[in-house]
Amino acid sequence: MITESDISLAVPADAVAIAALSRRAIEQGLEWRWTPHRVMNSMADADTNVVVARRGADMLGFAIMSYGDEHAHVQLLATQPRCRRQGVGSALLHWLELTARVAGITSLRLEARSDNAGATAFYRHHGFEVVDQRNGYYQGVADAVRMAKTLTTPTP
Repeated sequence: MITESDISLAVPADAVAIAALSRRAIEQGLEWRWTPHRVMNSMADADTNVVVARRGADMLGFAIMSYGDEHAHVQLLATQPRCRRQGVGSALLHWLELTARVAGITSLRLEARSDNAGATAFYRHHGFEVVDQRNGYYQGVADAVRMAKTLTTPTP
């Protein structure tokens, strides 16, 4: 099982691996948008966290989240196929939630491919609710479900 201590901010050397996993796990059948260059730009953006889960030198998964004044947007979250259902995605999402709460964020939002039942079930399990559906959201190829979760204020 992975813990939050195995999660850290990504470094430039992670950009190629993050982009490749995004391509395989999320962007299949779509034009590749999350290239290493775009991942690097996200790392440099003060309003965005790019985090990775590791075991030693092995990247098990990653997440990218951008911050607004009250809401944060989980742009991407993916794990290596061999790491699914082992707590890696849950640990990444937990890290994002804790960080958002500390930043005073009141809700998390995201989109997931409507044909990805595993992803929507994962997010529902973690308290997200479907708030909308967007037909053709993914380059006209796939529909999306928009999901949101209200964050509670942490207790001291």
